[in-house]
Amino acid sequence: MTRQITYGQAISEALVQGMELDPNVFIFGLGVDDYKGLFGTTRAAFEKFGKARVFDTPASEGALTGVAIGAALNGKRPVLVHARNDFMFLTLDQMINNAAKWKYTYNGKSSVPFVTRGIIGKGWGQGPTHSQSIQSVFAHFPGIVVAMPSNAYDVKGIILQSLKADCPVVILEHRSLYDIKADVPQSPFTVPFGKAKVVREGTDVTIVASSLMVFEALKAAEVVGRDGVNVEVIDPVTIQPLDEQTIIDSVKKTGRLICADTSWLRCGFSAEVAAVIAENIPECLKAPVKRIGFPNCPSPVSKTLEDVFFPSYKDIVSSVYSVMDKEPGIDIPNLQVVDSFKGPY
Repeated sequence: MTRQITYGQAISEALVQGMELDPNVFIFGLGVDDYKGLFGTTRAAFEKFGKARVFDTPASEGALTGVAIGAALNGKRPVLVHARNDFMFLTLDQMINNAAKWKYTYNGKSSVPFVTRGIIGKGWGQGPTHSQSIQSVFAHFPGIVVAMPSNAYDVKGIILQSLKADCPVVILEHRSLYDIKADVPQSPFTVPFGKAKVVREGTDVTIVASSLMVFEALKAAEVVGRDGVNVEVIDPVTIQPLDEQTIIDSVKKTGRLICADTSWLRCGFSAEVAAVIAENIPECLKAPVKRIGFPNCPSPVSKTLEDVFFPSYKDIVSSVYSVMDKEPGIDIPNLQVVDSFKGPY
């Protein structure tokens, strides 16, 4: 049975089902047993399985990652949750020098299968140290899967896939997605790593968007569609591994590429997507690649400055007209917040 649930509800459902399917799965991290359950994503698991399998921890992220690695090596399936992905900077030595390299070091005879959830935030007034989006850091190093699901269907399927994977998986969840609904099957299912989805077909411009920027891309596509521009939107779902072929096939068709990311541009995901096209089909480009992300400064605190700092569909609309070498034939409207996901699922 399929019904509409929110992104946050899908995370909660996936965790409960994963724990039902595998008694070795447990959840830990700051606030996971709190009455709010990290925006409701861990409360149902705590109520069903109790403190033995869902428990709070001290604020020691590096040590917690070491615990997860040790537990995974002993047959458990840890799910470590960070209320803000910024705290994961403190886990980098354990994640990169231990978890990511373990399978390679032992010639595939031993692995570290565990899941790390990190929440990306904006709009909380969190400022420069709590509003970052650090996917490119983890994606740079071999051995870690990095997923950025943009909708409730994908986040449920990715979590359940991650709980079966033979490697460390980082799942980054944008706080702004938690209340957005999508059609999601009630029964367990998985979404594969490394397979992008064409969430909107088009012929004029390809937009590759990650996480929240998928919704901004869909809003931009709606706007420019009123002016006769047909946009294709691709959601990579995982940025490591990256489905390069789907992106290449789309740009072969449209001849134009925009990449919209939730972080800074330099050495980031958008640069990687641009490199894929530059190295494989530069002759297909009818215009220079456009990249959309953060300005080259730390994120601000105030709502007014956040509105300028964080990219939106208006930035994508402007880039579409730029790569089309076309002046807008319509006024750019203020679209309402999208509260449901209409995708080919």
